[in-house]
Amino acid sequence: MFSAFTNSLKIPELRSRIFYTLSLLFVARVGAHIPLPGIDPQPLQQFFADQSSGGAGGALVGLYNMFTGGALVKGAVFALGIMPYISASIIFQLMTAVVPQLSRLQHEGDVGRQKLTQYTRYATVLICLVQGALLLAALENPGRLFPGYDVNHYGSIVIMNQWTFMFTSIVIMTAGTMLLMWLGEQITQRGIGNGVSLLITVGILADIPGAAQATYRFFRPVAGVSTGHGPLQAVVMLILFIAVTMGIILVVQGQRKIPVQYAKRVVGNKVMGGQSSFLPLKVNYSGVMPVIFASAILLFPQQILSQVGAWLNLKFLIEFSENLIRGHWVYYGGYTMLILFFSYFWVSVMFKPIQIADDLKKYGGYIPGVRPGEPTAKFLDFVMTRLTLAGAIFLTIIAVMPDVLLFELNVPQRIAVFFGGTGMLITVGVILDTMKQVETFLLQRHYDGFLKKGRIRARSGAVQGMTGDALSHDAVMKIALPMLGLLVLGLTIWAYKVFLVK
Repeated sequence: MFSAFTNSLKIPELRSRIFYTLSLLFVARVGAHIPLPGIDPQPLQQFFADQSSGGAGGALVGLYNMFTGGALVKGAVFALGIMPYISASIIFQLMTAVVPQLSRLQHEGDVGRQKLTQYTRYATVLICLVQGALLLAALENPGRLFPGYDVNHYGSIVIMNQWTFMFTSIVIMTAGTMLLMWLGEQITQRGIGNGVSLLITVGILADIPGAAQATYRFFRPVAGVSTGHGPLQAVVMLILFIAVTMGIILVVQGQRKIPVQYAKRVVGNKVMGGQSSFLPLKVNYSGVMPVIFASAILLFPQQILSQVGAWLNLKFLIEFSENLIRGHWVYYGGYTMLILFFSYFWVSVMFKPIQIADDLKKYGGYIPGVRPGEPTAKFLDFVMTRLTLAGAIFLTIIAVMPDVLLFELNVPQRIAVFFGGTGMLITVGVILDTMKQVETFLLQRHYDGFLKKGRIRARSGAVQGMTGDALSHDAVMKIALPMLGLLVLGLTIWAYKVFLVK
């Protein structure tokens, strides 16, 4: 693997792409440390540090701060992050499936896609204006959005005229998000990897030094007094981290390979076709989108019901809203149902079994044992439904893992976020995707890639396909996924009962 990194610097085009990507990522990190004019970041950082020590508020703050790469707690010019652009992109991706006009644009080639990109940018500006106004209003009156913030204790965050601050900061934060959007597009076109995903990943990984310090303080005895978290507990946490990472890689890379056979055709004096191939169906087809959607939706009911209950003096609404916070079983029940729903919804919108079946029939391909046409579409839909269920269950386990560590084991938020959740899924997926692109450059230039052993090997070994048939692979996945879930949950419960309960 280390030789692959060395070889990547020997290819001029790949070397220039890597350095170009690193330079733009550096610009993004600089912007995350430049505070907005008129803001004193010290009270804000102190309050968020107190909130991040635990509880639902700390978990919520940690989630927002993770997506902005730490810019939120610094009150920086990139405080909105790249999320407005991602939200606009997701909205238009979903709308293309239900709005005929947008669907036609998507199929009109480069011109149509450029038009959709233009609409997405306009929507990004609107989302930035709305989110920026809400965030700045919260900074001026932090007690309304952040219960527990005492101005007399922490001090004022905004130190300039209200209207001047609102106007200039909204413009600056909107420009900051648009700059991040441009940086992401430039990385995608002229760098290596997906630019937007890399911006989020670098922001997540930027908190590693802080997480390392929090880990050291968590396991270090204070003034000779044992905290109950010693070297043995640290080893257990390390094993759990490795197991979670391996599980995420397994599901992100996991796929069901549907064998496809192509019929022979006579073209002139040549016999074409007759070869065998496979159709890969990903276990986690929807990626991290269901977790993002579910998290975003569950944020609003709790805030709305709490405000309405206090306004109308309805005690039952206030009590019900208190059950919708992270750490309560009602929240996790709704969280699980929403992840399942959005997993199937995303697959139903993005996965087109009828189109795939028609394309196979058009090019003379068929699945052995399945008739072409409608039976093939039904078969693909049936297989994808089962895979989606397995992927959604795994997403739920990984998404809840940080909360288990945070609320049950009292692990600090900065540590728990690296044991699963949205950030871990994004980080692993983006790193694997970037490594694939680098490997493609290496193999095209006849260099060894990252993989030299195993079923899929680089130039030094033969590139092999799937050992066994597709049904055996599916059977392995059926066994591996439940065992993985039991392993992760079992390690957590065991560590909690044996080592942390005194």
